[in-house]
Amino acid sequence: MQTLLRYRSYAILTLIYTIALGGYVFYDRLPQPDPIEIIEPTVAPTLTPSPIHVHVAGAVKNPGVYVLSPESRIVQAVEAAGGMTADADERGVNLADLVRDGQQVYVPAQGEAPLPSPTPYASVQSQAISPTGNTDQQININAASAMELDTLPGIGPVYAQRIIDYRQTQGPFAEPAEIMKVKGIGPTTYEHIKERITVD
Repeated sequence: MQTLLRYRSYAILTLIYTIALGGYVFYDRLPQPDPIEIIEPTVAPTLTPSPIHVHVAGAVKNPGVYVLSPESRIVQAVEAAGGMTADADERGVNLADLVRDGQQVYVPAQGEAPLPSPTPYASVQSQAISPTGNTDQQININAASAMELDTLPGIGPVYAQRIIDYRQTQGPFAEPAEIMKVKGIGPTTYEHIKERITVD
């Protein structure tokens, strides 16, 4: 009787072991779920506008190239150059206008003609080439017409006519610098045109 009970106990233990082993094998062969991946939210980078470079010249205390923030106005460019000099003509520049990268801001002196508005680069290239292909042609201020003189920086139709009137009453210019004897044409304007004029 005891032997029968002992064999029955062995049989029960063997059955339990077999069931446990079979369950483990079955579970091990089940497809495992993919691990959960936590994705951190991506923050889009903030685009910072690039600074602009502006050349401030003319009747300002410290002419030069200055780095300004985008959407700056001409008044800020002039302030960066130390402000206007005592002989500056504030009416010759629009201080409220926006500045662009690569722009030149020119403040004329009193009695000086404002510089013409910048011309697009492509137009300058097409106008600068003469029929002979010479791109460095100078203007003879002793013989040029009013239309030719009007093409010089800072010389509008009024000053072009004054140049013609001067040479008719005073005689031809002996040297390019004598153009400063014409009323309203000062050293600043001469600096901008001296490489483009001749008396020969």
